[in-house]
Amino acid sequence: MNLDVDKIREDFPILKQNLYSGQLVYLDNAATTQKPISVINIINEYYLKYNANIHRGVHYLSEKMTQAYEASRKTIKNFINAEHAHEIIFTSGTTESINLVAFSFGEQYIKEGDEILVTQMEHHSNIVPWQMLCERKKAKLKVININTFGELFLGELDNLLTEKTKLLAITHVSNTLGTINPLKEIIAKAHKKGVYVLVDGAQGVQHQQVDVVDLDCDFYVFSGHKIYGPTGIGVLYGKEKLLNEMPPYKGGGDMIKSVTFEKTIYNDLPLKFEAGTSNFIGAIGLDHAIRYVSNIGISNIAEYEKELASYTSIELAKIEGVKVFGNAMNKSSIISFNIQDVHSFDAGMVLDKMNIAVRTGTHCTQPIMDFFGISGTVRASLAFYNTTQEIDKLIEGVQKVKKLFG
Repeated sequence: MNLDVDKIREDFPILKQNLYSGQLVYLDNAATTQKPISVINIINEYYLKYNANIHRGVHYLSEKMTQAYEASRKTIKNFINAEHAHEIIFTSGTTESINLVAFSFGEQYIKEGDEILVTQMEHHSNIVPWQMLCERKKAKLKVININTFGELFLGELDNLLTEKTKLLAITHVSNTLGTINPLKEIIAKAHKKGVYVLVDGAQGVQHQQVDVVDLDCDFYVFSGHKIYGPTGIGVLYGKEKLLNEMPPYKGGGDMIKSVTFEKTIYNDLPLKFEAGTSNFIGAIGLDHAIRYVSNIGISNIAEYEKELASYTSIELAKIEGVKVFGNAMNKSSIISFNIQDVHSFDAGMVLDKMNIAVRTGTHCTQPIMDFFGISGTVRASLAFYNTTQEIDKLIEGVQKVKKLFG
């Protein structure tokens, strides 16, 4: 493993700060990751030196910003191995990317009686937009269930994929259970039945190599702030043919070729789906975040995080009364657990006073909580800048919670 974690941590100033009684232990990376100083600096630099709107101006600042914005698109295209840069659409994040597809794909392809398939482990952002689409179009939402290990019942898939199924929306990695879904197998089965596939990559793209051509997914979506970039910027990858056939999601500037009161002619990809002033500096920040991750090496990140997650699981298993939810064979560095007879909120508040930041609650996955019959969990989500020493502090914190509420 070629990862100098101590050196990496120097790039993240926030990790050095003291909170109540000691140094911050940040284990809430599935909610949002911290930003390296290089990303923060480039955002500041572009606001200080080059701030101007993109695509519209012929002056130096506008051209400089436009070039950087479009270079960001190429960086992302290369990072996920898309065929074309114009298949990369900038959005505000994963949620908007899914809503864009739910509206635009839905308008073009979904009619009354059609079926949309999701899984029981989806984030609410990959459930609610499809429910809304089904209500608009009088279509039906169907669900692939999970087992007690937090894995999909893939044996159900052949029966659930019917001639009425038009789209399968599935998470790459569960934000609660950490389960990594076997996407290639699932996508191949869906395509065999003529079903399109959208992958929610919000918890996938920062932890492992993503190759959209190899996966053959029709859409892949993710958020910048979960891959060490700024908030308010996200990506929708879509296959060129589909994006060309789909109507625009929003109307406004930049998404048009010409406008009269009689008729508007829409712009070509990718601008057709980027109405109004885009978060151009956010896109540049995302570009540099992806460059930062690429320089470290996504395979190095994956290997280190796997070791760290294994260490965490082993240490938690030693504590009586701790139950982990999500024990899939193929897991990411997300670990959700509860402490017997302790509410997750109470545990989180005690850990907070020990300078340990974790997530508590349902994690926007209420169907998972209903399946396990619980109100929520404590979630520790790990990144490549976390250390075994920080995990030891978490274990110490869990033991203190047990003692306080015992």
